[in-house]
Amino acid sequence: MASVGRYPKGVAKRAEILETALALVAQRGFRQTSVRDIAAAVGLTQAGLLHYFESKDDLWVAILRTRDKIDEAKDPDDPDPAATFAALIRHNAEVPGLVQMFANLSAAAATDPEHPAHEYFRQRYARSRATIAAGLRRMQASGRLDTAVDPEVFASILMAVSDGMQVQWMFDETRDMGAHVEAVIALARREL
Repeated sequence: MASVGRYPKGVAKRAEILETALALVAQRGFRQTSVRDIAAAVGLTQAGLLHYFESKDDLWVAILRTRDKIDEAKDPDDPDPAATFAALIRHNAEVPGLVQMFANLSAAAATDPEHPAHEYFRQRYARSRATIAAGLRRMQASGRLDTAVDPEVFASILMAVSDGMQVQWMFDETRDMGAHVEAVIALARREL
């Protein structure tokens, strides 16, 4: 990105682009939303829109980062982070285009260390594991999660279940992603 990010108008326009793109992808789908569609929705040409990003892939990663910021705005001291995680996964059924985008880009980035989204996903998985594990430790401290459960391992398992359920859900929308994540959480939860 050029010096666009240093000027208030450039910062505001980039934010508008990302908000609009997030809504378009969530509504229409990843494959059905083009850079041209996003540019038209914010009153720019395709070249004008890409002035705000290094590349088309940089735009897609920025959309995912924007979605992450919205999701991360939740209470960091959430009393039941496992339930919140399941609710977040359940919410994904309302934004199928973002699920498609996440699955497509994560698969492409996982197999290619040079992919523009590779570092984003590597950092995202590490940050998510740490956040979920911290919440699971709080649940253990309050007696709501079995202390025999390793929080880091269980965080990885929950993320694997959620990613896998998202893929299954894309093939069969009757699969309740959140219910499957909740079923795994229930295996380790202690009833008070």
